[in-house]
Amino acid sequence: MYFDGGGAMFPFFFDPTMMLLIPALLLAMWAQMRVKSVFAQYSAVGSRRGVTAASAARAILDRFGLQAVPVNRVGGNLTDHYDPRDKSLSLSDSVYGSTSIAAIGVAAHEVGHAIQDSVNYSPLKIRNTIVPVVGVGSTLAFPLFFIGILLRGQMLMDLGILLFLGVILFHLVTLPVEFDASNRALRVLADTGILSTDEIGGAGSVLRAASWTYIAATVMAFAQLIRLLFLRGMFGSRD
Repeated sequence: MYFDGGGAMFPFFFDPTMMLLIPALLLAMWAQMRVKSVFAQYSAVGSRRGVTAASAARAILDRFGLQAVPVNRVGGNLTDHYDPRDKSLSLSDSVYGSTSIAAIGVAAHEVGHAIQDSVNYSPLKIRNTIVPVVGVGSTLAFPLFFIGILLRGQMLMDLGILLFLGVILFHLVTLPVEFDASNRALRVLADTGILSTDEIGGAGSVLRAASWTYIAATVMAFAQLIRLLFLRGMFGSRD
C-alpha cells in the first residue's frame, strides 16, 4: 500500500516522516532500561529498619488519615498503582513484601497519589476526568487520520488530530501528577524516618528514573503529533 507524498510514492507504513519518531523511540528505550537497571540496583539494598513496602504504605496512609484505603497485592512486576475510582492502592509482587529501598520508594510514590486524591490535587482531578475521553481518542485518532489519507478527506484527518490532542493533554497533565507524587513520597519517608537520610537518596534515584518514562512518553506523543501534521501537509513538506 502506498500514498502519494507530494509526487513521490512511499510505502504507506515506511514514509519518511517516521524518521521523526526515532529520537523519541530511542529516549523511550533508554528510559525503560534506566528504570529497570536502577530498580534492580536498589532492590538489592535492604532498608535498615527492615519494614516491608506494604507496611510502609500502610503507615503513611494512616498518618494522613487514609485508613479506609486498602493496600492490596497484585501480580506482575512494577504494576503498582493507586486507583482513584475505588480508593485502593495496589502493590506488585516484587514490591509488596520487599524490604528494599526501591520497593519502599515505589510504595510511597503510590501513596503520594492517594494523598493527592484526598486533598483534591487539581492536576490529578483533571487527569481522572479526561481519562475516558482520552481512551476513546487514543483508539480512534490514528485510524480516522489514516482513513482520511486514503480517502483524501481533510475532515477525517483533522478529526484524528483533534482526538490525538486529548492524548497530548493527558501526557502533559501526567507529568506534574507524577513529579508531585514522588516529591511527597520522599518528604514523608524522611519525615517518618521509614528511610534514613542516606537511604532517601536511593529511593530518589529510583523515582527519578521512573519519571523519565513519563517524560519519554510525552516526547513520543509530541513526535507523533508533529508527524501527523507533516502528513497532513501543514508544514509544507507534503504540498
